Amino acid sequence: MRDEVEWCNIIDNSALAAYFLRIMPVELSILSAFLVAGAAIVLSPGPDTIVIIRYTMSSGKRIGMATMAGVQLGLVFHTILAIFGITVIIASSETLFKGVAIAGAIYLAWLGIQGFLPGSSTFSFGNGASGTPNVSAHKAWRDAFMSNALNPKVIVLYLALMPNFVDIQRGNTGAQLAVFGAALIGINIIWQTGLVVAADKARDWLGTPKVQKSVSWITGAILLFFAAAMLWTNVI
Repeated sequence: MRDEVEWCNIIDNSALAAYFLRIMPVELSILSAFLVAGAAIVLSPGPDTIVIIRYTMSSGKRIGMATMAGVQLGLVFHTILAIFGITVIIASSETLFKGVAIAGAIYLAWLGIQGFLPGSSTFSFGNGASGTPNVSAHKAWRDAFMSNALNPKVIVLYLALMPNFVDIQRGNTGAQLAVFGAALIGINIIWQTGLVVAADKARDWLGTPKVQKSVSWITGAILLFFAAAMLWTNVI
């Protein structure tokens, strides 16, 4: 009797798994391949990485997690654009694409310049050791969202990467894009959570104002470099 119950449970679980795989918009093998490609891209450092490190080291783990949430909402925004075909419209219009690139470069440049401003409340590291945030969660979230949403590299990523994995014959391309977008966000959350934890630990070790001011200047210079590269690659 017990063996029969166990076999019934196995059959039920197998049937449930088969049903789940059948209704999934994306085949498991294709999703696995996308996860590998997505992980390689996520691990490449970019403006999101620098903004997360900067705000975490200036204001601690809680603000770092708020920054990370802003990045994920930026990816949700890009996923919605891709599902409704707006990404293709932006990429196919030179004026729109360059406009996004210019806006993104200006925003990154402003974030970079803030790191060099004396007495800036955003990157005033004087309260770092006490655990008092120097940046509000709202500002951290907003800056991360804007830097991601206005990044033309993300638009190109959604346009160049995802269509290679979409199965037109399977139908429901919108659902497929949603799955890929969710998968990319999942990879991002795992990687950037580790990044926040590591940056918060480094903040404890590098708590002197002199070192943290150097971090502010270095991250500011990197953001300015990304802004210049964005203009050079997408506009000039």
